[in-house]
Amino acid sequence: MTPKIDMQDVRKAFGTKQVLDGVNLTVAAGESLVIIGGSGTGKSVTIKCILGLIKPDSGEVKVDGESLIGLNEAGFRRVRKNFGMLFQGGALFDSLPVWRNVAFGLMQGQGMAAKPAREIAIENLQRVGLSPDVADLKPSELSGGMQKRVGLARAIAARPQVIFFDEPTTGLDPIMADVINELISFQVKDLGCTAVTITHDMSSVRKIADRVAMLYRGKIVWNGPRADIDHSGNAYVEQFVKGLAEGPIQMDVRRG
Repeated sequence: MTPKIDMQDVRKAFGTKQVLDGVNLTVAAGESLVIIGGSGTGKSVTIKCILGLIKPDSGEVKVDGESLIGLNEAGFRRVRKNFGMLFQGGALFDSLPVWRNVAFGLMQGQGMAAKPAREIAIENLQRVGLSPDVADLKPSELSGGMQKRVGLARAIAARPQVIFFDEPTTGLDPIMADVINELISFQVKDLGCTAVTITHDMSSVRKIADRVAMLYRGKIVWNGPRADIDHSGNAYVEQFVKGLAEGPIQMDVRRG
């Protein structure tokens, strides 16, 4: 069966820094893949290569068997219509009420009129546990957890085939982080979409993932089912999961 997403030997450098150094990764349709790794390991660049925001120096990126390499902007817009995204910082428009944030892609990308777009926005706010009276508030009037829920409502509003989650629990307390993880897990399964999440939060991994891939220094060093992360037999995964200072993952720390 053709993978939903297929990356083969993807490389990307910025100047002398090799960020992706031969990434090989596939995601099946309906699967929830979580990419783990520390800061600066290339997680965000990996997602941006799939989204077409960054062009790899070499390698192949395919969605539903179609190569994204060489697509023009019109081609990427066509592909991106099937994508949803929950950004790390929420990325809500402060000047717009909540419902317009949720319906932004419907109105700007699909040309939907305001009335039906508002109805869909309220429906999706309710899907993430927010009442209709939130629709007319500004993002600045919401807590961090509520803003994340609005971001999730926006990500699912157009019923995308693939949703990307960028550090979905960053800045949240443990209880709210668990609420967001539960919502993400439920919505992905309920909508039957494919999910790609990047995170360093192991609580998210355990709640969201079907499969886990670990990225270190631009390479996938381990790839396996979520159930195997605690007995992976991989020194990199073991160090990351346990949060150990000693191990093959070397952190640049200046002393003195």
